[in-house]
Amino acid sequence: MLRDALFRLGKPLLHGMDGETAHGLTLKALQLMPCGVPPSGDPVLRQELFGLNFSNPLGLAPGFDKNAEVPNQMLSLGFSHVEIGTVTPRAQAGNPKPRLFRLVEDDAVINRMGFNNQGHGPVFTRLRDRKRTGIVGVNIGANKDSEDRIADYVAGILVFAELADYITINISSPNTPGLRGLQSARELQTLLTRLNAARVTLPRKLPMLLKIAPDLSEAEMRDIAGCCKDGAVDGVIISNTTLSRPALSSRHANETGGLSGLPLRQLATRRLAQFHQYTEGSIPLIGVGGIGDAASAFERILAGASLLQVYSGLVYRGPQLVQEIVDGLPKLLRQSGYGTLTQACGAEAKRLATTVPSAGSW
Repeated sequence: MLRDALFRLGKPLLHGMDGETAHGLTLKALQLMPCGVPPSGDPVLRQELFGLNFSNPLGLAPGFDKNAEVPNQMLSLGFSHVEIGTVTPRAQAGNPKPRLFRLVEDDAVINRMGFNNQGHGPVFTRLRDRKRTGIVGVNIGANKDSEDRIADYVAGILVFAELADYITINISSPNTPGLRGLQSARELQTLLTRLNAARVTLPRKLPMLLKIAPDLSEAEMRDIAGCCKDGAVDGVIISNTTLSRPALSSRHANETGGLSGLPLRQLATRRLAQFHQYTEGSIPLIGVGGIGDAASAFERILAGASLLQVYSGLVYRGPQLVQEIVDGLPKLLRQSGYGTLTQACGAEAKRLATTVPSAGSW
C-alpha cells in the first residue's frame, strides 16, 4: 500500500524528531490523504457488541487523535473503530514539554501528556461535520483544575451523546494528579451512579465503557468488577499505561509518566484475563497494551478480549500493523479450531490469569 511505503520512507525522518513534533506532522499528513473505503475483512472476525457492528476486533486507541482531526482517515486503514480523545470540557495545554519519549530499544513509549486537548467545543464541531462512516468512540476526561470531576464526565456524556457511537470514561490516566482515585470502589460507585442518571435522560441508549489501569491490585480489580456488573457499564477497557517499570534498556527508562508498548504486554494480558474471570465473561472487554502483531492480538482474545486497540505499535510498525493483525487473526483462529472470534474469547483466561507474570516479577 502507498501509506505503508510512505511510512517506511518517512520513518527515519520522523524518528529523528522529538515524538510530539513527529506526531503533529503525521496528523497533518493524514489530513491531506483521501479517505478510502476500509477493507471488509474476513467474516469470522465480525461481531455485534453493545448494539454496534464491528467488522473486525481491531481499533485505534485514544491519544493518537485527541481532537478528532483524522478519524475517517484512520478508519480507512482498516480499523473497525477509532476512539478519539481524551477530551475535557475546557481546552487545556497539558503538562510541560518534553512529555513524550520513544524507548526504541524496548519498542515502548513513555508519556506524561496530561490530557492536552482543545476541549468539547472544537471536537464536537469536527465530529458533527465529518462524513459519518465507521464506528467512532469518544474518550472523555476531567480538567486538571476541575472542582467537580464527576460533573466533567457528565458534561462529556451530554455533549457527545448525539455524535459518539460509544463513550469511554477515562479515570485511569496516571498523568492527571488524583484521577486514578476514582477507581476506588466508593468513588467509582458514585461516578457510575451519576453517569447512568445522565444516560437515562438521553434519547437513545449510549454505550458507555470504562477504562482502568493495569497497576490495580487484585482486590481493587474485584471491587471494580463488582461495580461494573448489572449494566452499570457496557464494557471495560484493560488497560491504560502503567507506572511500573520492568527492565528497560532505553536512556529514557526513568522518565516519569505512563509506559506503553511491548513491555506492557504481559501485565495487560494478565489483568485482562483476571478481569474476565472476576466478571465471569459477562461484560465485553477491550484489550489494550503491547499488542504488536497477530500473535499478541490472538493472545489477548484468548485472555478474554472481544475487541482490541493499538497505538504505540503504530509508532514502530506503521499502518502495515493494522492489516497484519486483521489478516493474521482468521488464520490463527482456524489453526486453533475456532469457527468464530467469539468462540475463542476467554478460552484460555484461566491459564493466562495465572501464568503470565505480573509486573512485580518481570
